[in-house]
Amino acid sequence: MQINHDTKTALDSVVDLLNTGPQDLAELRAFTERHGIITVEALRERDVAAVRSIRERFGRIFDAASTGEAARLINELVAEAGTTPQLSEHDGYDWHVHYFAPGAAVAENLAADGAMALAFLLVAGERDRLRRCNAPDCGHAFVDLSRNRSRRYCDGRTCGNRLHVAAYRARRRGAEAEDSGAAV
Repeated sequence: MQINHDTKTALDSVVDLLNTGPQDLAELRAFTERHGIITVEALRERDVAAVRSIRERFGRIFDAASTGEAARLINELVAEAGTTPQLSEHDGYDWHVHYFAPGAAVAENLAADGAMALAFLLVAGERDRLRRCNAPDCGHAFVDLSRNRSRRYCDGRTCGNRLHVAAYRARRRGAEAEDSGAAV
């Protein structure tokens, strides 16, 4: 699946928002800086609550039971965000589209760009790429952009590796128990 830079950036923001969820003004400021959210001038406490609300709504999209339900949730989010597609050129990137209105609050910015990125996946028939980590104690969100859609963990170096090591150790214990039983 071919995903352009803007869609990938928006999906990364959605996933990071789902997995970190800024809880205060400092964390929200760090989030906007980390994701280069450029329209934000002054962040306020009400922005933290609004972003938390958008986070919950993105979570419902990831966890939707059907494509129809996901589409309905995305449509609601796009409509409420006041989506206003605009061509933009900044920070060394060629012309691209932002979906939020000029001067939009950070929650509207995230809702518009993130919901449109999710809409593009849905329209392409790729909703199954929206996943939750298979590690029993994790549940983080991720977008599986692997060619064969085989990714199961939010991060192969942490969750994936931890589970593979645990499975290896369990097999070793089983083999050792078998060997000690055969030696009797």
